[in-house]
Amino acid sequence: MLTILGFAMIATFLVLIMMKKMSPIAALVLIPALFCVFVGKGAKLGDYVIEGVGNLAPTAAMLMFAIVYFGLMIDVGLFDPIVRGILKFCKADPLRIVIGTAVLAAIVSLDGDGSTTFMITVSAMYPLYKRLKMSLVVMTGVAATANGVMNTLPWGGPTARAATALKLDAGEIFVPMIPALLVGLLFVFVLSYFLGLRERKRLGVLSLDDVLGQEEIVKDGEGAKQEVAETVLVGAGASGGSGNGKGRAAKTTGGAGSGTDADADSDDEHEDARLQGLDPNRPTLRPKLYWFNALLTVALLTAMIMELLPIPVLFLLGAALALTVNFPHIPDQKARLAAHADNVLNVSGMVFAAAVFTGVLQGTGMVDSMAKWIVDGIPSGMGPHMALVTGFLSLPLTYFMSNDGFYFGVLPVLAEAGAAHGVSPLEIARASLVGQPLHMSSPLVPAVYVLVGMAKVEFGDHTKFVVKWAAITSLIILGAGILFGII
Repeated sequence: MLTILGFAMIATFLVLIMMKKMSPIAALVLIPALFCVFVGKGAKLGDYVIEGVGNLAPTAAMLMFAIVYFGLMIDVGLFDPIVRGILKFCKADPLRIVIGTAVLAAIVSLDGDGSTTFMITVSAMYPLYKRLKMSLVVMTGVAATANGVMNTLPWGGPTARAATALKLDAGEIFVPMIPALLVGLLFVFVLSYFLGLRERKRLGVLSLDDVLGQEEIVKDGEGAKQEVAETVLVGAGASGGSGNGKGRAAKTTGGAGSGTDADADSDDEHEDARLQGLDPNRPTLRPKLYWFNALLTVALLTAMIMELLPIPVLFLLGAALALTVNFPHIPDQKARLAAHADNVLNVSGMVFAAAVFTGVLQGTGMVDSMAKWIVDGIPSGMGPHMALVTGFLSLPLTYFMSNDGFYFGVLPVLAEAGAAHGVSPLEIARASLVGQPLHMSSPLVPAVYVLVGMAKVEFGDHTKFVVKWAAITSLIILGAGILFGII
């Protein structure tokens, strides 16, 4: 009964948010509360929620102060050179921009933290996607899938959990998996190419000058030049910009969706402070403090990787120091905090709502029951192929469960079943990593709410777009692992 209710609860949640019948926050709270009553443990709902909130509170604190920190770094211009550098490399070509998104997400993922990766990637790429009217779902999907492949790094979490659960060395698990993971990452880049090609066909190719407010537009495939209205450079937005942009939007070429009402587009840009990333005159810039902010960020990420202090504490200290040095006057500090309050509230609210979902899943025993049902359903004849079975199971299980639940609850059982048929625990551990590209878009992963929240993408839209591509990426990694004899 618990198994049926567990799957029903997850299915109900996914269907309602993808059909946009409920907001993610409401669904994360109300649906598990209702199913908790169905299980007959409604009286313990409060205990489950408090336990879930307690488990996720450090994550929520980390996200709150990380958003403030990186928001401040955007305000003061730390990422302006990155945005401009990517823009020059991409030449305002949607194809290159999508590939650039995948490359940037993969590189930044080396720090091992998904939330940080998404903050930096969205901060750098969002102005380009918004300016060129590209699909923001493409950005979130590519970033999440690339980060999912890189999430298997030994310091990223899953590999360390697998090593701990099975008492193995993390290096022995990860190093042999590198060729298969590289194949998965290559597929993400190929996928980015085709998604970018689709965007190019839909929108055409703008010249670099056009994006920066000049007069030339280049139509993809024809090389034709047209005179266009000057683009809106800056929106006043919440960050207090000067609003000196013009009220006309540049025309784009291509298929459906490339033309929008100029006034509406201008209003939208004025409301979104992040489009000021290309404005060299915004009042929040601190060019004299650029190297201080750069060194502070490098030091913060280094301390995080070396685990000198808990991540929430590091971001709390970093945000406080960055705010004090860059904006020494109290009114300016209040203005900066207010400017980023919307993102902070959305993301932290989503994390605490997810705590209700995970708390009920764990507390009622639904997760354990679901995992046991799946493991018990494995035919005995599949024993010699338990590594392959583990690889396939890692896709749904890491999507519907937390990494802790899968690696500490399910993986030891799978490893024990494999050992009875002569399958090495190392093979089981490696196979357990292949589901991470899909896991990074799970509704149980707090970082995904940072991604969709900062990109202003509906979680349901992101889910519908990314699940199929992330699942294919996982299966390609599994296939490469089998082909190379790793799994």
